[in-house]
Amino acid sequence: MAAAPPSVVRALAAGARLARPGSLRPALARGHWTPAGRSRSRREAAEAEAAAPAVQYAGQRAARAARVFVWGFSFSGALGVPTFVVPGARPAPRGAPRPRRRIQTVPYRLELEPEPDPQISAAACGYGFTLLASRTRDVTKVWGMGLNKDSQLGFHRSRRDQSRGYDYVLEPSPVPLPLDRPQDTRVLQVACGRAHSLVLTDQEGVFSMGNNAYGQCGRQVVENEVYRESHRVHRMQDFDGQVIQVACGQDHSLFLTDKGQVYSCGWGADGQTGLGHYATTSTPCRLGGDLAGVTVVQVATYGDCCLAVSADGGIFGWGNSEYLQLASVTESTQVNVPRNLPFSRVGRVKQAVCGGTGCALLNEEGRVFVWGYGILGKGPGLVEAALPEMIPPSLFGSTAFAPDVRVARLRCGLSHFAAITGDPAWPACGRGVRGGSHGNSGQVFHLSPGTQLGPRL
Repeated sequence: MAAAPPSVVRALAAGARLARPGSLRPALARGHWTPAGRSRSRREAAEAEAAAPAVQYAGQRAARAARVFVWGFSFSGALGVPTFVVPGARPAPRGAPRPRRRIQTVPYRLELEPEPDPQISAAACGYGFTLLASRTRDVTKVWGMGLNKDSQLGFHRSRRDQSRGYDYVLEPSPVPLPLDRPQDTRVLQVACGRAHSLVLTDQEGVFSMGNNAYGQCGRQVVENEVYRESHRVHRMQDFDGQVIQVACGQDHSLFLTDKGQVYSCGWGADGQTGLGHYATTSTPCRLGGDLAGVTVVQVATYGDCCLAVSADGGIFGWGNSEYLQLASVTESTQVNVPRNLPFSRVGRVKQAVCGGTGCALLNEEGRVFVWGYGILGKGPGLVEAALPEMIPPSLFGSTAFAPDVRVARLRCGLSHFAAITGDPAWPACGRGVRGGSHGNSGQVFHLSPGTQLGPRL
């Protein structure tokens, strides 16, 4: 192969110096030529650079790093990027103005301070806000961003008026926790509901923040309580065993202990507390029904329906069933006790998720099944199902040339699903995010091919 002319070599070297390390985004310099042969203005070049996605590839021997990527609706500040909401919040590249971004359509790497980035190990998305957590032994262990009108992110003091707090937090900001042993205690998980949050620790129980109008924070409901600019963080420790998982619905909370028992509190009008009634509950209480004597290994909720997975691979449900979520066992649209769901054709269940109208499960073979109502991921031909239907494995990347591709984990929001496939070379990591319930197609799609996600979140 002939050697490149010295001028070409110098141009490539200059481009390499301008590009961000690890980025495949081409560097834009003055007089950058478009394919049409027209020279871009400096403003057009800066806007194109800001809008272009940065895709990073990691080789098999590359060091793993816990990085956070965000996308979706940005105007509440939930993505933690101030310039998406207020363009003048940060200096613009080369002095060009940045347009506001109502929706960020591709994953955008979130910059966290201080540098180097803290090793984020957990993340949760609420209704317009986000929590991030690290298992660090530093004093700061949780960060919040987004809507904070009910103090679901804790109290964040205003810089202009020290007596007031922020209703919107536009960048990741430390969430103070009243820990007795901050250097020894680690945060294991965070969960977000409609306007409340839960923080699970390894030694000091569960902390709750935000709206408690229905007892979802696990404390007594106070009539006419003002949640805006509240400093209150409640601690829950009165469980029979240690809590190992928490989950937030819209206005209720679930807790799973190391004994395999499930507790709940909060709004129960649809039976989502699973306590045999439809009233609110302000103190976490243990569930019975078909869960009596069953060892539970995972719980899931996000809207008003709840699911639980047992150690032997069974699945149970309770709460709202307006969208056929529990139609396999009852015609009632409200179920106030856990019921065993007789899904005989799904195999041994490994994980379950449930959103506002749809549910999904993952079996031990890495296959995904969906049921409920809405855009379920099998195309426009399937809008409702009372029994789980399998999404073809080929939609998740399994082919004759890659037969070992399996879905490793599921996540969901009110009206979308996401799946992370396992990579044989990196068994503990995620690679290849695929989502459903996107737009009007109802189809599974591949999100940002080649983007390498970090360790498990």
